Amino acid sequence: MRKIVFIFYFLFLISFVVFSYLFVDPGLFYLRFSFTNFFQLHRVITTCLFSLSIIFFFTFYAYFLHEVNRNTVSISTIFALSIGSAAVLLFAYPAMISFDIFNYIATAKVTFFYHENPYILMPIAFTKDPLLLFMHAPNKIALYAPFWILLTAVPYILGFGNFLLILFNFKLFSAFFYLCTIFLLWKMTKSKFKTTLFALNPLVLIELLVSAHNESIMLFLFLAGSYFLFENQKGKGSVLFVLSIFIKYATAVLVPLFIYATIKQISKERFFLWTTIFMYIIFFASAFREEIYPWYTLWFFLPSIFLFKNSLFTWITTTFTFSMLLRYIPFMFIGTYFGPTPLLKIVLMWIPVLLAALAYFTTQKKKQLI
Repeated sequence: MRKIVFIFYFLFLISFVVFSYLFVDPGLFYLRFSFTNFFQLHRVITTCLFSLSIIFFFTFYAYFLHEVNRNTVSISTIFALSIGSAAVLLFAYPAMISFDIFNYIATAKVTFFYHENPYILMPIAFTKDPLLLFMHAPNKIALYAPFWILLTAVPYILGFGNFLLILFNFKLFSAFFYLCTIFLLWKMTKSKFKTTLFALNPLVLIELLVSAHNESIMLFLFLAGSYFLFENQKGKGSVLFVLSIFIKYATAVLVPLFIYATIKQISKERFFLWTTIFMYIIFFASAFREEIYPWYTLWFFLPSIFLFKNSLFTWITTTFTFSMLLRYIPFMFIGTYFGPTPLLKIVLMWIPVLLAALAYFTTQKKKQLI
């Protein structure tokens, strides 16, 4: 792999970090020195820059996968790229496209500062708290499971009451589990291609390293539980799997499958096939609750890595990681969640997937004719 590509890749990541601060909320006085209101005043330019960033992310991603396929890259290089990506994106503004990290901090504050039950009291109950100036959902009780609330004590308490330190502690927390997942994925697959497929995927980088969603912990615990399950340490595997449910309830849909796998022999490929199918189901079912958020794609993308072959199923799964990032564009451009925004989100989500399916069938037909 050419060193010049490394240089351009990290220069691009640094520029993306700088770009992320165009989205700083006007109420976030902790970062008032970086507030420009550029996002609100220049929506067309911002949307074009974001769209261009996605294209660059996937161009680098395709190049890295191509080089891995050619066997010109060692696994240590992939780890170095992953660690370097985590180090740079650690400094990106985390509420660029999602405000969940503020909810994580608020819930931790209700629990460990105010010593109240976050499942009963909403952050808005503490009327003088400065978090209310920039939170986007202060009128909700804790949405996540108890083990996640317990774990938030680590980044919150180690912030020593300093908001910015707490904020970047949460990002560091997510980055740590992102890296743990990559190392575990390599240990389970011994495949550079499959490891790269997850580690350097743009949706993974943006949602886990920029926005710092708690999927990083949920997915790691699920994967660790699966690892011990197939290492015939079913007790340890079951505990880790249950803990993944108590981060975010999404993996609860896999309980019947996990119970079956602990009782009867099941191949790794079959286990992850059904895992991917179940997570696809809950992914689409989430639309009935609120909406399908881009980071939900990680629920089925990670298990699908174990199935990756030149098949329609895995091709579409990977394409979703591109199309789901496009769902951010309508709001970014229009500035409202109403009007044509919901329809445009659906269109942008499905067009790449349908095109990918068409490309797959066209390619297969050509192969049959040769």
